[in-house]
Amino acid sequence: MLTSPSSPSPAPGRSVPRLVIAAPSSGSGKTTVATGLMAALTARGLAVSPHKVGPDYIDPGYHALATGRTGRNLDAYLCGPELVGPLFAHGAHGCDIAVVEGVMGMFDGAAGEGELASTAQVAKLLRAPVVLVVDASSQSRSVAALVHGFASWDPEVRIGGVILNKVASDRHEELLREALESAGVPVLGVLRRAAQVETPARHLGLVPVAERQAAAVDAVAAMAAQVSRGCDLEALVALARSAGVLPGAAWDAAEALDHPLPALDGPRPRTPDGLVVAVAGGAAFTFSYAEHAELLGAAGAEVVVFDPLRDERLPEGTAGLVVGGGFPEVYAAELSANEALRKEVAALAGSGAPVAAECAGLLYLCRELDGRPMCGVLDATARMSERLTLGYRDAVAVSDSVLAVAGTRMRGHEFHRTVVEPGAGTAPAWGVRAPRRVEGFVQRGVHASYLHTHWASEPGVARRFVERCRTS
Repeated sequence: MLTSPSSPSPAPGRSVPRLVIAAPSSGSGKTTVATGLMAALTARGLAVSPHKVGPDYIDPGYHALATGRTGRNLDAYLCGPELVGPLFAHGAHGCDIAVVEGVMGMFDGAAGEGELASTAQVAKLLRAPVVLVVDASSQSRSVAALVHGFASWDPEVRIGGVILNKVASDRHEELLREALESAGVPVLGVLRRAAQVETPARHLGLVPVAERQAAAVDAVAAMAAQVSRGCDLEALVALARSAGVLPGAAWDAAEALDHPLPALDGPRPRTPDGLVVAVAGGAAFTFSYAEHAELLGAAGAEVVVFDPLRDERLPEGTAGLVVGGGFPEVYAAELSANEALRKEVAALAGSGAPVAAECAGLLYLCRELDGRPMCGVLDATARMSERLTLGYRDAVAVSDSVLAVAGTRMRGHEFHRTVVEPGAGTAPAWGVRAPRRVEGFVQRGVHASYLHTHWASEPGVARRFVERCRTS
C-alpha cells in the first residue's frame, strides 16, 4: 500500500523522493507515462510535485491537472545548471514524491552544447534515478541492446528500470521480458496500445489543457488508469526513495531579488497599496513560468490574471502588463472581436506604463495578425508562416527597457510559425548571437520579443519592471 512518509519533508525540500522519466527518443510515450504516474500516485494520497525538463509550456499543464499542483520547468540552458537543483527543491517543497518528465531523447539537449539541457544532465544534477520509457511496438529481442546502450552510455546516469510502451500482446511482452533479463535493468511496467490516452496536437505540439479542459481531464484519467494497470507503483516509489540527498537551499523569489541590480534613474517612491501587474491568461495565453509571477510578487506587485478572450477591461488598478506566450493565431478572431480590451491595452501602453510581451504577446501588440486588427501598440503586422523557428538563443539587450539595461545578457528560447513585419519608430530588444540578428521591439514602456526567457536566471528583470510600474 502506498502511503505518505510518516514525517514531513525537511524544510529545504531537497530530499524529496524523485524519478526522472526519460526515453530514447521523442514520441516514445514519456508524457503518457509521466502524467499517468503523477495522477496515479496522487489518487493514492501522495502529494506529487510535477516537473518538466526543458522549455515546454504545454506538458506542465497536463501535469498540473494530474497533481493539483503547479507544473514547473527545469531548464539548464535558460537558467544555468546551478539553478536546476534549487528550482526543483522550491517546487517540490512539502511533497511526498516528485516526477520529472524528460525532453526529447535522454541525451539530447541544446544543439552543439554537449549534454547541456538534456534529460541526462538534469537527472545527474538532481541525483535522481531514471525510468526509461521504450516504444517496443516494432521490436522484440533488440530492445535489450537498446536498453543496455542507454544504461551504459554515461555511468553517472542511473537507469533504475524500464517501462515498455505500445506492447502488442501477451506473447510480445513475453519476448521483451526474456530479452531484457540479460540487460540487467528491471521491467517496472508494460503498457499496451491505448488510443484513448492520445492527446491532440497541432503546429507547436499538444493542444494545451486550457483549450480542452473536459477532454484533458478524461485523457489524464485514462493515462492514470493505464499506468496503474500496467506499472509496479510500489517498485517505482521505492526507486524514487533511493534518490540521493541534494545539498544546498531551495530557490526563493525574495532571496533571489536581494542581489545587486542596475537601478532605474530617478526617485523610488514607496510601493503603493494595490500595485497591480496584470498577466494575460486563458486559452490564448497559456505559456508562462510560475517563477515569473512569484518574482513579481516578491518585488511588491499584486499579480492579477485576466483572460483577453473574455474580459473587456484590464484588472482594476493595472500599473503594468505581462502578456506571455500561447496561441493567439488560433484565437485571432476572438481576440480581435474584443475591441474594448484592445483599446485598453493600447491606452495603457500609450501612457508609458510597462508592458512585457513574449511571442504570442508580441503578436497581440501588433497592428494586425493575419489581417485581423490587434492592439496596435506596435507599428507591425504579423502573419502565420509555413516555416518553424525553433531553438535556444544567446541574447544581449541592445536597448534600455523596462526589463533590462543595454548589455544585459540572457538566454532564451524561440518556438513559433509566425512572421512579424515591423514598421518604423521602435528600437530592437535583443541582439541574438546565432543566427546573428537583432530581434524584438522597445518602445517607451513596451518590451516585446519572440524570445521566451526565464526570469529566475536574471531576477533583476522582475524588480526593474515593478520599479517602473511605481514610477510610470
